[in-house]
Amino acid sequence: MQKSLSLLMVAALTLSACNSWSDSRANPSNWFGSSTSTPPPAEAAYDPDVLVPPEREGSGLFSRPDPVDNSVPIAKVDELRINPTPSGAIIYVRGTAARQGAYGAQLVRVENAENQKNGVLEFTFRVSYPSYATNQGTERSRAVSDAVNVSLDDLNNTRLVRVVGQQNALESRRR
Repeated sequence: MQKSLSLLMVAALTLSACNSWSDSRANPSNWFGSSTSTPPPAEAAYDPDVLVPPEREGSGLFSRPDPVDNSVPIAKVDELRINPTPSGAIIYVRGTAARQGAYGAQLVRVENAENQKNGVLEFTFRVSYPSYATNQGTERSRAVSDAVNVSLDDLNNTRLVRVVGQQNALESRRR
């Protein structure tokens, strides 16, 4: 044990006396140089999906093309009601379609700078029709309705609510 301890002491003293170790490539503290100041890099756009490949149409086994919007404005808007709720209002609209079979009724919000400046909340009442011919039928059989919920934030800046169809438009002003 005496020999191994003395041999270990001699090896440690010999290595510590070596000055070339501090400049050696084998020394991990020399792998990187000291830090220097540089100007910041140019602003890079943050893209959280940088590793997600872009979607291509028809790229998957079960992929479908995007649906085509075939809706048109309803022929005539008959009724516009605005019912207040605790969280805003419900805008209810009833209209008459040009022919029977109208489906997919929806109030599509029209957003432009002029409406925002004037405090106008404008919707287009749109419906879809079947691809095959249908009867015109009675006015009652062509009646279509839809409603949309509007928040208090949207109503705070609104002075006029307008719903547009093909033949007419109905408006309701704030009192």
